[in-house]
Amino acid sequence: MNQGTKQLFIQTSSLIGGFMVWVLISSLMPYIHTDIKLTSTQQAWATAIPVILGSVLRVPIGYWTNKYGAKTLFSLSFLLLLLPIALISYAHSLFMLLIGGFLLGIGGAVFSIGVTSLPKYYPKEKHGFINGIYGAGNIGTAITSFAAPVMANAFGWRSTIQIFLLIVFAFAVINFLFGDKSERKVDNSLTEQMKAVYRNPKLWLLSLFYFITFGSFVAFTIYLPSFLVNHFALDKVDAGLRTAGFIALATIFRPVGGWLGDKMNPFLILMAVFFGLTFAGFLLSFTPSLPIYSFGCLLVAFCAGIGNGAIFKLVPLYFSKQAGIVNGIVAAMGGLGGFFPPLILTILFNLTGHYAIGFMSLSEFSLASLVLVVWSYYQDKLNISAKIIDYTDEGICITDTNGIIQKVNSAFTRITGYHEEEVIGKTPSVLQSGEHDQSFYKSMWDQLLSTGKWKGAIWNKRKNQEIYQEWLTITAIKDDAGETKSFAGMFKEMNEIEREYENKNKL
Repeated sequence: MNQGTKQLFIQTSSLIGGFMVWVLISSLMPYIHTDIKLTSTQQAWATAIPVILGSVLRVPIGYWTNKYGAKTLFSLSFLLLLLPIALISYAHSLFMLLIGGFLLGIGGAVFSIGVTSLPKYYPKEKHGFINGIYGAGNIGTAITSFAAPVMANAFGWRSTIQIFLLIVFAFAVINFLFGDKSERKVDNSLTEQMKAVYRNPKLWLLSLFYFITFGSFVAFTIYLPSFLVNHFALDKVDAGLRTAGFIALATIFRPVGGWLGDKMNPFLILMAVFFGLTFAGFLLSFTPSLPIYSFGCLLVAFCAGIGNGAIFKLVPLYFSKQAGIVNGIVAAMGGLGGFFPPLILTILFNLTGHYAIGFMSLSEFSLASLVLVVWSYYQDKLNISAKIIDYTDEGICITDTNGIIQKVNSAFTRITGYHEEEVIGKTPSVLQSGEHDQSFYKSMWDQLLSTGKWKGAIWNKRKNQEIYQEWLTITAIKDDAGETKSFAGMFKEMNEIEREYENKNKL
């Protein structure tokens, strides 16, 4: 087993352990509530509070993972988790639940460790799939959602929580003994990395997308157990089993989303994801019967799983040099996306008596994200086209129908000596050498306007007044209606063409 595979197994297993602990309170809330009397709002706060630290801590943990390595971060995180688990097992008040639950957030924060560490062991074309496999570690929430109620029935909820002390300690030992002590470290300044990324709109778009997809996953995970018991009067174990099914479906499709992101444009995948979430939120807002409600929840699970995997294909694609800090920011926003919905749903239910507005909010946010994904997709294509134009060896000059220069590339500057800001708003006449009379240019324009194309040799003048000969092709750019919207001129110096021809003959 090579080091990459070994670390993938250890870190994914560790994420499972972290997420098992992260949802302890929400999974056992129906039992805790019978012992510690809480209002519906207090229950919502107690179940949501682990998300706060689990989200905010992801940013520094992503940075520290690059600096100290996954071995150190996982080992230390699991040792720290022993304190809140012990505290919650002895809790007799809301205050103790909130303090323990807040520190329990460390279990969710460990997500940033693997998404920062594991890409170091694999080539870029596998990052989506690898991060998808690692992200499937959120199956830990399903394990706890299913197993904790069963164990609570047999041993009581306090003894059940104490059993997790052994699990957490075991993961701390495993990481200490088998973690990669030779992991490549990156010790860049946190401030410098933040300055390099915080103005990049892609960071905040990816954060918004993950806020919706992972936020939906977390929100449903922590809210479903209590919701199914209180709203549909299901048995506690039955509610846990259904929640586990939701989590399992989202988990299974996370690596599928990463794999699809490796094979095709991730933005196309996200279009389908947000369309699905828009429909699911719309369906759930009508407070349907249990079978239809179950379908809506499973659709959320499917779309959230696919979306979570696809988004973490885009992070290293756009931020390879700042992957640690960006992974942390995006992951933190995703975690926070799971904090607000349970509270909002509870508040709105207390005010209105139903959940329609809360679920419709999911639909509207997803629809807005769909619009932004479509915009990002076409913006990305335009950026690629601009880069192709900028990196080509031929000089390119684009004008409007009146011959006013709108855009030039770097090869234009290299050949003519004029920078873009010096020629934008002017006409190509700034390059005229005086070697051609007006009849030459009139003939050129007549042919261009009648046929849409002109090509031939022409003498032009550089900024330093040097006259040179180039081979120029001018093409009319037309819209779908056949109307000319602009002209594109592509040119190359004749002596460059001659040198290329001579080199080919030598070969």
